[in-house]
Amino acid sequence: MSAVLQSSPGKKGKPAAKPSPAAANAAAASFAALTAKLDYMEPAEVEQVRKAYRFADEAHLGQIRASGEPYITHPIAVAAQCAEWKLDAQALMAALLHDAIEDCGVTKPELIERFGAPVADLVDGLTKLDKLQFNTREENQAESFRKMLLAMARDVRVILIKLADRTHNMRTLDDVPREKWARISSETLEIYAPIANRLGLNQTYRELQELSFRHLQPWRYAILTKAVTKARNRRRDLIQKVQREVESAFAAAGMEVRIAGREKTLYSIYRKMDDKHLSFAQVTDIYGFRVIVPGVIECYTGMGLLHQMYKPVPGKFKDHIAIPKVNGYQSLHTTLVGPSGVNVEFQMRTEAMHVVAESGVAAHWLYKASQPDGDGADRLGTKWLQSLLDIQHETRDAAEFWDHVKIDLFPDAVYVFTPKSQIMALPRGATVVDFAYAIHSNIGDRTAAARINGQQVPLRTELKNGDVVEVVTAPVSTPNPAWLGFVRTGRARSKIRHHLKTMKQAESQQLGEKLLTQALRAEGMEKLPTDDEGHHSLWEKLLRFTGNRTRAELLTDIGLGKRIASIVAKRLMTLLAERGERPDALLITRERYTAHENVSQGEVTLDGSENASVQFATCCRPVPGDAIVGYLGRGEGLVVHTDDCAVAKRLQHKDSERFIGVEWADEPVRAFETGVLVTVSNGKGVLARVAAALASAEADITHVDMGDERAQDATDLRFVIAVRDKTHLDAALRILKRTPSVMRAQRVRPGGSGGA
Repeated sequence: MSAVLQSSPGKKGKPAAKPSPAAANAAAASFAALTAKLDYMEPAEVEQVRKAYRFADEAHLGQIRASGEPYITHPIAVAAQCAEWKLDAQALMAALLHDAIEDCGVTKPELIERFGAPVADLVDGLTKLDKLQFNTREENQAESFRKMLLAMARDVRVILIKLADRTHNMRTLDDVPREKWARISSETLEIYAPIANRLGLNQTYRELQELSFRHLQPWRYAILTKAVTKARNRRRDLIQKVQREVESAFAAAGMEVRIAGREKTLYSIYRKMDDKHLSFAQVTDIYGFRVIVPGVIECYTGMGLLHQMYKPVPGKFKDHIAIPKVNGYQSLHTTLVGPSGVNVEFQMRTEAMHVVAESGVAAHWLYKASQPDGDGADRLGTKWLQSLLDIQHETRDAAEFWDHVKIDLFPDAVYVFTPKSQIMALPRGATVVDFAYAIHSNIGDRTAAARINGQQVPLRTELKNGDVVEVVTAPVSTPNPAWLGFVRTGRARSKIRHHLKTMKQAESQQLGEKLLTQALRAEGMEKLPTDDEGHHSLWEKLLRFTGNRTRAELLTDIGLGKRIASIVAKRLMTLLAERGERPDALLITRERYTAHENVSQGEVTLDGSENASVQFATCCRPVPGDAIVGYLGRGEGLVVHTDDCAVAKRLQHKDSERFIGVEWADEPVRAFETGVLVTVSNGKGVLARVAAALASAEADITHVDMGDERAQDATDLRFVIAVRDKTHLDAALRILKRTPSVMRAQRVRPGGSGGA
């Protein structure tokens, strides 16, 4: 915020040199200049703004900016920019007061009392959190942005005021110590300029980029400025000639147009040179024209006229009217070969499109008066803003939230179609899964397969412009953790993470309840006490003992291995005994007689439906039919190993009370992965023959590794295959051994050579 520009004597209300009468006059004059911009407001609204100005002026009294001007000149400049966008009185009041909480010790309740809750909420959304609450600058910055972006999602005026604030800070950055330039400029370039672009504020976007570039790389900026000035002088006659020819062609066709020159910004020239390794002379589209016509039909007619006059450059025509950009921008773009072979870019748009192109989200206020029922500008950016609230709902960590938001501040997009021909815009690099979540989170969660242009494709396939995407869902499908490795949008990423967390919690709670019930049976109690009025105090005492807030949290912790069920069960039995409930001696005898001798908790039956709460160890990859043991890892849930696994033996030696008895269900509901090592004699089509043999054995290949070494006479192929049980695995190995070119086929055992 603007506090970075404040000189130290004025910070936090410390006494400073009294501003000179000339400086005070300058401040008053600038407010007079602001009131001149408020002609779109009612007199009562102007008076409210004046009241906010007087309060801010008093609050900032004695504070001086780094330039030596009274501090109040900054809030006035911010309010003036908001007035350019024709924002309402509340927004202008918040702009004048935006540093009052942070720098002047004014409280939010005080602002509510004087100016109302909406203005106070806007100011609060703009106020940074106190740095002392956070461990690092990055953590503080992430939390500040989260607060600002959420306030902005609730009310877009927050970010408009913030962008006006940052723009004025960048305009006056020369007055700030030079060592602060890089940090403030980088932050502007990485965060504020993309937000301005995302919300369609083109003028602000361009200005923030230019100012950041000038302060980050002054030397390159100076050299490019000279080069552009020289080129401008050299081509002035040519550009004027093109403008005259275009104006006369439109006049002859009887079309009313307004033509304005448009020059590429220095930063965009620099980016193009840097990205494409071009010299300045090779950047051809520095100059262009903006042609503003009365209606949409005239846009296309005018484009036809231009293409008749000059040859278009192939592949450089873009129709952003039929398919607007994500931020609402609409125009026709074309690059033409003008006189002397110089490329000239033309943008063709209507007046309404021009307002949106320059002001984006702010166009809602700018255009409201002339088109009260206009629906286009009103919705600009709202989808993205709404998605911020969705992401926040699922992401409590500030840094993770900010990562999601940065992903969504993309400069470019791909446009794809739903099967019903609805156009959807997604960031470049987006996949089928991103598309599914963009339609609805339920569709994303249930995605099973996908077709692009009628062809079946993997879910990680990146989308291209014009693709027709069809998502196939299944009621039993759930998000796969592997999706996090390739999804591109913040929305998809946060929805997947949220679903996985929720699913793991629910399943861990069920497992915890099962484990505690079984541990309780070993103590002589048939079932878990219910959570009703009669047992309320019992559960409260137990929760005080374990340190959990709720019964559900305790059961989840048991399922995740953070609490040992047998210890909790013993404590529960003590509490039950205090209430006069006695254990069943017969049940104790029966349970202890049948219990596994090496385990301290009851048996758990596994059928493969446990999902996130039970993991099958990748060191030994157990399958039904193997002798198995269960380890309650701290916070990992139940991890199942084969009983001869070296890793399990080490854990058992070190942490035996965390092992529980597990057994396979009679009929598991899915296939299980295991490792297989196949040694083959090299030759044509060997891999195909091995794959065909596994297919004939009905064993799915989920992974294959051929190693990095060059092909020898004999090569080891390591497979991970899915089988129903040990019998199925043995059958698959027998078929492999009978396959031509296969010298040996074996399961990869714990500590064996395969390590698959």
